[in-house]
Amino acid sequence: MRKFNDLKLVNPRLKTLVAVGGWNEGSQKFSTVAQSPALRLRFAKDAAEFCERMGFDGLDVDWEYPGQRDGDPSVDRENFVELLSDLKQEFSNRGLLLTAAVAAAENSAAISYNISGISTHLDFINLMAYDLHGPWESVTGHNSPLFAGLNDKTEVQRQLNVHASVSYWLRQGAPAEKLNLGVAFYGRSFTLRNVGDNGIGAPAGGPGHAGPYTYESGFLGYNEICEKLQFEKWNHCWDNEQQVPYAYSANQWVGYDDPESVTLKANFIKRYGLAGSMVWSIETDDFHGKCGEKFALLSTLNKGLEHDEVTTTTTNEPTTISTSTHHPESTSTTEEGTTSIWTSTSTTTEEPGPIKCFETGYFRDPEDCSKFYFCEGATLHSFQCPAGLYFDLSILSCNYPERVEC
Repeated sequence: MRKFNDLKLVNPRLKTLVAVGGWNEGSQKFSTVAQSPALRLRFAKDAAEFCERMGFDGLDVDWEYPGQRDGDPSVDRENFVELLSDLKQEFSNRGLLLTAAVAAAENSAAISYNISGISTHLDFINLMAYDLHGPWESVTGHNSPLFAGLNDKTEVQRQLNVHASVSYWLRQGAPAEKLNLGVAFYGRSFTLRNVGDNGIGAPAGGPGHAGPYTYESGFLGYNEICEKLQFEKWNHCWDNEQQVPYAYSANQWVGYDDPESVTLKANFIKRYGLAGSMVWSIETDDFHGKCGEKFALLSTLNKGLEHDEVTTTTTNEPTTISTSTHHPESTSTTEEGTTSIWTSTSTTTEEPGPIKCFETGYFRDPEDCSKFYFCEGATLHSFQCPAGLYFDLSILSCNYPERVEC
């Protein structure tokens, strides 16, 4: 830990935090501590003293998840607010930061979080906008899609994407300036039931094969994926609806993020005025540069967030068409060109124009269904759907015209 904190000698502006919890830790211990005022205060004091003793600048609370798994659904949601309140008081007195890693999708977050309540006590909220699909499902799905796809037909399915997740947290009272969007440096892999049916939503029979570095079935680091694409000649595809890549070879399939999709997520962060990004996790980036630039994903994300303007991504090599017997709606592209989610910029109500903000929320342009707006106080953020899509007020996302009342 001290060696890790010695990185501040290289970058004096660096802030380091220690995390407690995680998936393997479960929920029960957190639930027990959160229910007891005495244990909450003791935990806050011990955690703060540990941070100071080891040279950390704060704590990241990774309770996965309040009211779920082996936690207590009757009290965890509100007790989490109390736990963070006690932590914040202790940490503020010592000048320490307090953050939390949280479930992103509405179907999980609604169970676990009083969002406006926890937002009051946190310096940053790290939105784990990944593991939205994986080999625990019976069909292939992308780990972290930016938008909903054509196969997302139910209300819950339409929640399982970055746009819907961020929109939900903002609607529930999370300040944009506290939200860090989680970006995955890995993919979730599947074993296909039919090698000829290899698009998103194709039948799957379980997790994909473990990779040579991570040794985990159903999981591949970006470093493992890029090597498969470059040296094993896997087929690379781009999903136009979800704005993310996937790849396959024989009966193996993986949905992941690459420099192009990371650029689009950096654009998304800037368009929504979010605090920034967090990643899971840097050791699965291509840190040796075997496929090109070292730390390709981290470098792309940093570059994308450095500039105020929205950047575009260019595909230099054609991708492979996805052929799907049972899922003809799932499309991918083979054309070279430029991909951009939005083309317009943010405006404010102080500027002249017909659109004014009167309440916080989303609404569609009255004359152009492909345009939509988000009002945040007096600030009007304007957006443009991808070509051929309309803004769907029922799901607060861009959708196909035949599914939108316009």
